[in-house]
Amino acid sequence: MENTKKLRTIIIIEAIVIIILALLLITQTSRVNTIIVQQQETSSLNTGLKTELDSLMKEHTKIKEEYGSLSNKLTSKDSLIQADAMEIEKLISTQADYNKIKKKLSLLRNMTQGYISQIDSLYRVNKQLNEENTFIKGEFSKEKDKTQLLVKDKDELTEKVNMAAVLKAYNVTAQPIRMKSSGKKEEAVDKARRVEKIKICFTLAENPVAKPGNRSVFIRIARPDNKIVTLGSDEVYSFMYKGQRLQYSIKKEVDYQNAAVNVCMYWEKQNPKDEAMKGVYKVNVFLEDNEIGQGQFELK
Repeated sequence: MENTKKLRTIIIIEAIVIIILALLLITQTSRVNTIIVQQQETSSLNTGLKTELDSLMKEHTKIKEEYGSLSNKLTSKDSLIQADAMEIEKLISTQADYNKIKKKLSLLRNMTQGYISQIDSLYRVNKQLNEENTFIKGEFSKEKDKTQLLVKDKDELTEKVNMAAVLKAYNVTAQPIRMKSSGKKEEAVDKARRVEKIKICFTLAENPVAKPGNRSVFIRIARPDNKIVTLGSDEVYSFMYKGQRLQYSIKKEVDYQNAAVNVCMYWEKQNPKDEAMKGVYKVNVFLEDNEIGQGQFELK
């Protein structure tokens, strides 16, 4: 009788252990299945992102091939696009955050669209020049007796091409100012005895065919007696213009990257006790052997 009870107890314990093990197995299996499903979902999302990235870069490569040598002028922007694409591909391969990858992919798409816009602008300018050049060649072949005229036209075309790359300054303003007592706020003045500085501002225009980089901008301020206001008469305060050396009033290095850029420059009185001359002052802006803008102001 006692042995029978022990046997029942053992059977019950074994049954409980089996049930517990079965529940643990079911729970673990469910967790594994959940992880597998999550991995499959992540893999599916990443596959979609990878497909989108490949399609975007394939289109970018196609654009570069279509525009040929013109794309060489945008190698810097192309390098940024390639670097961002590699970063996104690495994030996809490591199964990084989906939203983070999606955001970077959107930024990359905007960058490639900007690339297309720039290269299309270059293409249109180049196409116009090619059409003009083709027209000149056609006229030359039809009328050989007009060689001199065609040479003249060709020179004019070359001049047009060179002029197309010349930067222009617009909205040139020249404002006499003095600093308020705090020394931090500017006040516009028109009295010769009150002026401390001349603030000259302008905008360098957008020019997709100009060479980007640092540009030296020179400003000459002519007094009412036509004498140029300068920092000194040494050669270091001069620049070359049309084969002549001119003294400048102000010089500034401007980082120009083909987009319109606002520039402000200041002329400050060397001796605060000196009173400025009354009358109309003329301001001329120079860059790379070209006068690109003019302005004036008057002191009373």
